[in-house]
Amino acid sequence: MHSSPPSVLRSGEQRLRALPEILRLPRRSPLHPQLARALTAAARLHDLRTDLQPVPVRPTATTRQSGCYRLREADPIDLRVSRRYDRVPLSFLHELGHLIDHQLAPEPRRFASSGHLAFKAWRAAVRRLPSRVPERAGRSHRRYFDSRKELWARSYAQTVLLRSGDPVLQEHLDALQRADDPFVWPEREFEPLSLEVEAVFDLLGLRLAVRVAA
Repeated sequence: MHSSPPSVLRSGEQRLRALPEILRLPRRSPLHPQLARALTAAARLHDLRTDLQPVPVRPTATTRQSGCYRLREADPIDLRVSRRYDRVPLSFLHELGHLIDHQLAPEPRRFASSGHLAFKAWRAAVRRLPSRVPERAGRSHRRYFDSRKELWARSYAQTVLLRSGDPVLQEHLDALQRADDPFVWPEREFEPLSLEVEAVFDLLGLRLAVRVAA
């Protein structure tokens, strides 16, 4: 019987930290270059105020899901990214979006995207977009796919790729859009929502560009 992995510990007071400080990438994994590139792009967009020790990012070989954010109450356990899917940057950023959403929530096991005031305009904007849920999805899958926490994770990941300024990541996004991947929105449709994702970090005082300009 496998023991359950421990939650990530906390230490000291909450402070504003760069994302690379709060994630521990698997340096020996073949996925490391892709993960590091995506993390660098996210770190250009925003920081996070937290007292967490580094959250491990663990590669997997599962074919059941491309990624997973595991948590216990208010604390993360890890981010998991499958090497069996050709979408490592998107999958990693999606799970990072879940981590951020979870850590910004005021209560354990809650997600800020569901009710935090800073997400209000984002919630209104995402409701205006048509669902991207696959046609053959069952009722429970449809409900989860269109839940606020899933919509946030997808819009966060796409915003990071879109704003990355990294040709490799932007081509990754372009390829997903050309394939009509359900985890991304078409370019024109998504642009207004990407602005609301950025606005969330503006309102929370976490967006890097705004603080530098100030």
